[in-house]
Amino acid sequence: MKTVIFVCHGNICRSPVGEILFNEEIKKRDLTDKYNCFSRATSREEIGNDIYPPMKSVLREYDIHFSRHYATQITRQEFEDASYIFYMDKNNLYYLERMLGSSDKYVPITKYLDGLDIEDPWYTDRFEYVFNRIKESVESIVEHFEG
Repeated sequence: MKTVIFVCHGNICRSPVGEILFNEEIKKRDLTDKYNCFSRATSREEIGNDIYPPMKSVLREYDIHFSRHYATQITRQEFEDASYIFYMDKNNLYYLERMLGSSDKYVPITKYLDGLDIEDPWYTDRFEYVFNRIKESVESIVEHFEG
């Protein structure tokens, strides 16, 4: 079983959406026995907090089901157990490397699209745009994995 972790700064906007959409996609394809997926933060700022309300609104708008989320920082053990750690932007990569060292497990979430960063909607207020970028990215990841 492959362990897939989606990582962003606070684990309240982008990475939980990556986790939710990835788990939804593998469930649709009957692949839940092949993947273990969750999301984490690089910082401790939002530990314990739920998905940010504007991002919850977008999830509801697209009829994406989710439950109460608790922001959590990635641990050394999770890093060691991971097959892939998909990060949202170069700042996430910077902090992952500072915390856990360099690794080929770190992969930009948009690797199989355009390779560009996914902006943090907490700063830009573009929650729906970011949701759609993550959705496209997750679909491209699963397609790459399962072709």
